Amino acid sequence: MRNLILTPTQARVRMNLGQFAEDAVIVDNVPRADTNLHFIEANTQEVSINHLANECITPVFAKDNELTINHAQFIEAIAAATNDFFRGETIDSPNVRVSHVIKGRTPEAIHKKANELLESEKTIYYERCAFSIDVPTIYETVEGNKLNLSIVGVRAYNQMNLYSRKSPELFRLAIGFKNQVCCNMCIFTDGYKDNLRVSNLSELYNGALELFHNFNPAKQIHLLQTLGNTTMSEHQFCQILGRMRLYQCLPISEQKQLPRMLLTDTQINSVAKSYINDENFCGTGGELNMWKFYNLLTGANKSSYIDSFLDRSLNATEMAIGINMALHGNERYKWFID
Repeated sequence: MRNLILTPTQARVRMNLGQFAEDAVIVDNVPRADTNLHFIEANTQEVSINHLANECITPVFAKDNELTINHAQFIEAIAAATNDFFRGETIDSPNVRVSHVIKGRTPEAIHKKANELLESEKTIYYERCAFSIDVPTIYETVEGNKLNLSIVGVRAYNQMNLYSRKSPELFRLAIGFKNQVCCNMCIFTDGYKDNLRVSNLSELYNGALELFHNFNPAKQIHLLQTLGNTTMSEHQFCQILGRMRLYQCLPISEQKQLPRMLLTDTQINSVAKSYINDENFCGTGGELNMWKFYNLLTGANKSSYIDSFLDRSLNATEMAIGINMALHGNERYKWFID
């Protein structure tokens, strides 16, 4: 089994995903995804890097008043690493989403009423930020769906202790494929750093390069393609949803004996509704293939808050691959289909 590893010098050769990939189509002008679709939704809003850099304050570590790496610097460092690693490819501008705005005011306006504040006297920053950077010239087609290579970053100040002295800061970074039909993210273990702790921008840049180098796109595409080869009945689909609902009610000791399942009750309900109503991934004729099931999971995950988005993206992959194997007799995920 030949593994394809991306390196900075491979350029267009990366478009050939080897024996794992099938029916590849190479074009020069690649249309972008529907701008009305977002890779994450929940309570987020779209902002520009300029807004983050010039209109938002930068939080500090309280005990020594040392600056954190702000959201704009995070995005710019990963964008620089992406452009350097994938030199020769088309790199889209970052799509930035933020949530949980933290409002303040300048010192001279401290005694004013809120409705008397001038715009120049207001300060804001966002507790959570996520972004995606697409590489549209690296793509593949799975089950009729075009997948673009995409880099996703997440930063959440609520997962750090800003009341302490300066310490390595936490970032999350992933590289995987984005389904252009729905902007669902396909994240695998080798394309995800869930605990990237750095002290400066240089370490952040190098961490991104290391992730890109270790990512194996051919293996991921191969696994995604195999999902379309397995079909479940509507009865099995309902059985899985019921087990997913039951999982969350189990004692922690019993949950630890099973593969993890991170989707919430609301998201499981969303999977059920989409099975009936989703024009791209609904069940037809009482059957559902595992590729569609996977996209029902990743579609439901788009309602996650920013700080849990990538963990649940990876878990959606784990669940889809695991249940697919269980349908072929593997024991690890058998509980979900029994």
